[in-house]
Amino acid sequence: MIIKTCYCKGFIRCVSATLAIVSLIAIPEIVLSDEVESSIARGGRLYDKWYAVIDADDPTESHPLYPTDKKYADKAKDNWRCKECHGWDYLGKDGAYAEGKHFSGIKGINGIAGADPATVIALLKGEPHGYAGKMEETDFQDLANFVTQGQIDTDQYIDRGAKMPINSDKTKGEVYFNTICATCHDKSGTKPTGMKPFGDQMGNPWEVMHKIMNGHPGEQMPAFRALDRQIAVDVMSYMTTLPKKE
Repeated sequence: MIIKTCYCKGFIRCVSATLAIVSLIAIPEIVLSDEVESSIARGGRLYDKWYAVIDADDPTESHPLYPTDKKYADKAKDNWRCKECHGWDYLGKDGAYAEGKHFSGIKGINGIAGADPATVIALLKGEPHGYAGKMEETDFQDLANFVTQGQIDTDQYIDRGAKMPINSDKTKGEVYFNTICATCHDKSGTKPTGMKPFGDQMGNPWEVMHKIMNGHPGEQMPAFRALDRQIAVDVMSYMTTLPKKE
């Protein structure tokens, strides 16, 4: 009777251990299948400058939807960028691009947030958007994921009138900047050579936030998208203190 009990307990321990191992193996698989933040971040870079992300040649013919009487009508490499028409705040003619040299009169992408990514892919491939054949399926999926799931209501983080971060902490921002960003940009925010100093970039906080969240096309810049958005806001706040010239 004692021997049988020991076998029983041993069997139970064995089964329990097996189930535990199986569960440990299964959990990462589930997490990986659900992970879309990296796709959204890459989609944000495609939204910025898709041809730099996929290492394609710069467009040479203007986008068919870009108005012929606007500032960048003869600059194909600019007017083929999604951001040029729809804006860094994703509001197009109703946002930061409501006036000035970037005004195109085209609406933003905010109206399609939350839609089925397949709908966005169809719009991108169809006429007159005309992206069919210019990108791979993975590119379309990433861009669609960004448009449908990755847009940020920047008014929660940026004072539109003052062009300044809201409820931010410069002290924390300095820590984040010096331990993450300064590796490539130096603590002065003036590197690499040829880059506009960070102190000058805060004139367009929406662009800054987009790039902090998603990275810069064609560069090994880390995306903060998986982190608390407050970190990006604090970094932006600290950037306002950096020198505007080298």
